[in-house]
Amino acid sequence: MRALVQRVAEASVAVEGQQIGQIGPGLLVLVCAMQGDDDSAADKLAARVARLRIFRDDQGRMNRALLDTGGAALVVSQFTLAADTRTGNRPGFSSAAAPEDGRRLYEAFAQALRQLGIATETGQFGADMQVRLLNDGPVTIWLDSTDRA
Repeated sequence: MRALVQRVAEASVAVEGQQIGQIGPGLLVLVCAMQGDDDSAADKLAARVARLRIFRDDQGRMNRALLDTGGAALVVSQFTLAADTRTGNRPGFSSAAAPEDGRRLYEAFAQALRQLGIATETGQFGADMQVRLLNDGPVTIWLDSTDRA
């Protein structure tokens, strides 16, 4: 699984003009399931997101994790993180998981964050969403569940 993590002062997601998720300080997590991913990838990625030390400590250093701060997570599905741009000008998305697998793993990822004690809001899988955020820093980190054992 892949995630693009942004430290935010606030973030929200809407579908057809209706807000369906909103958080204050925390993380906006854009997430994509890839072909071959399973529930362990969702759990592993959620643990990495929850423990990623990108929040300021008392000295202003990025030394605290979401678990330390009590912040929330807004999880939004984004299959375009699977984009293959190696050839041509039109990205390919064939490495993304099939929609039914993508939905299941997206939901498993959000649930894994909740089980770690993180207040978690979500977007709507497969919907055309409008995401608003106030990036804090800015801090934006790319994670992939296959990058680390």
